[in-house]
Amino acid sequence: MDLQLKDKTVLITGASKGIGLAAARAFAAEGCHLHLTARNGQALAEAQAELQSAHGVRVTVHALDMGDHEGVKKLADACAETDILINNAGEIPSGPIESIDETLWKASYDVKLFGYMFLTKYLYAHMKQRGHGVILNDIGNSGENWDANYIAGSTANAALMAFTRALGGVSLDFGVRVLAVNPGPVETERMVKINKRRAIDLYGDESKWQSLREHYPGGRPATPEEVADLMVFLASPRAGYITGTVVTIDGGIAAKGSIIKPRAQTK
Repeated sequence: MDLQLKDKTVLITGASKGIGLAAARAFAAEGCHLHLTARNGQALAEAQAELQSAHGVRVTVHALDMGDHEGVKKLADACAETDILINNAGEIPSGPIESIDETLWKASYDVKLFGYMFLTKYLYAHMKQRGHGVILNDIGNSGENWDANYIAGSTANAALMAFTRALGGVSLDFGVRVLAVNPGPVETERMVKINKRRAIDLYGDESKWQSLREHYPGGRPATPEEVADLMVFLASPRAGYITGTVVTIDGGIAAKGSIIKPRAQTK
């Protein structure tokens, strides 16, 4: 299927690793030109060299902490021509409400919650003026599968789901689509951190984090590439009437209401 993405310009935040890097590779394979942001400038430079060599597309990198909201505004101005924005940067600390440091809690919201919202605000204005564009938020299924042991993440993700639906409900009148994906567990460094915290809460032992994998649907997490492929389709003109929608990719975890219920047994 031709996704009609060749020569589109895509801005991806948090693009140095994990889902962000997988998305950069997937969009580059479709012939898209890229703006990539992350805090790690060296990792960005390596991604830039890889993608330009493999796909012959333009790749511009921006070393930036998305918690720097003045920097976010400058990024939006520098990338005003962006056709597709993938909001992906940010980690929110895991743990129950009693365990989370307030300073870290606020800082994580500056990066993910407000970072997504402010960059969307700035680029949405440019997209409305041109009459076209796509904004896709990588959120997380804890926003719909609430978890007291990931309370900061559940709260922020639920807010971003509401933000996506509210803006996406009116944006198509201006030629812009706003939508989101909600991944469950994905095979990334971030998943390891979250599961180590979850293992402490469940078992009192960080080293038992890998035992959580047996509870995932199919006995495995998603791959970053599976999430990236969904993003590419949703951002393409092939999905041109999808807006104000959050698409969950978690193997059914939110549908059954828990990540830790035993898997169904086959007869």
